[in-house]
Amino acid sequence: MRGLDRGESYIVTRNGVPVGELMPVRRRKAVPADLLLAALAGAPRIDPIRFRKDVDELIDQDPRPRA
Repeated sequence: MRGLDRGESYIVTRNGVPVGELMPVRRRKAVPADLLLAALAGAPRIDPIRFRKDVDELIDQDPRPRA
């Protein structure tokens, strides 16, 4: 576990044959809101009705509530 804490990875073997890899979990990094907004500033606007229609066609699900 200490090796994983240091960023080390390990190959797991069974009878000398590699069967898996043990590696540290990559830590997620939060992106500051101002940086995200700046990155998206030039992005085109999304039409929510068309977006919903496209998603529904791809996923093939009924968007109406079940209850």
